[in-house]
Amino acid sequence: MEFVAQGNVVKATAIHAATGVEASIVGPANVGRDALGQAAVRKLKYVMEKKS
Repeated sequence: MEFVAQGNVVKATAIHAATGVEASIVGPANVGRDALGQAAVRKLKYVMEKKS
C-alpha cells in the first residue's frame, strides 16, 4: 500500500507484489487510511480477476 496526500485528498495505491499490478483510488483525506486502503485492495482484486 502506498498513500499520497495532496491537500484534502489522498491517493491510495495497492500493488500486487508478485505481478506488479497496481490499482489506485482517490478519496477525501478525512475518510481515513484504513477505509481508503480497503477500497484500493478491493479494486486491485477486481483488476486481477479481470486480467485472468
